[in-house]
Amino acid sequence: MSDCLFCKIAAGEIPSKKLYEDDRLLAFYDIDPKAPTHFLVIPKEHISGAGEITAENSSIVAYAFETIARLAKELGLSSFRVVTNWGEQAGQSVPHLHFHVLAGRDMTWPPG
Repeated sequence: MSDCLFCKIAAGEIPSKKLYEDDRLLAFYDIDPKAPTHFLVIPKEHISGAGEITAENSSIVAYAFETIARLAKELGLSSFRVVTNWGEQAGQSVPHLHFHVLAGRDMTWPPG
């Protein structure tokens, strides 16, 4: 999608502080971190968000969580929170499926 911020980041058109990249995913540090460790994991394929996950594209979600688990181990994280939002009321500000990974502080509940 040509006007999508995360598609532009995935394409290298907008710089990011990359943590990981392969042909399907990009992980990069959040520019406005909400925890000492805060990075995003996005599929390179444009999917608007969690509400657009289908049988045809759902394998990327499992792959994203596999990657998150591996990155967390590599970073030495003993615990972490994974968050995704769907829609404005839920707090989704970029309409591209993404997972926030937060760690390094106590997380409260409920989160919002």
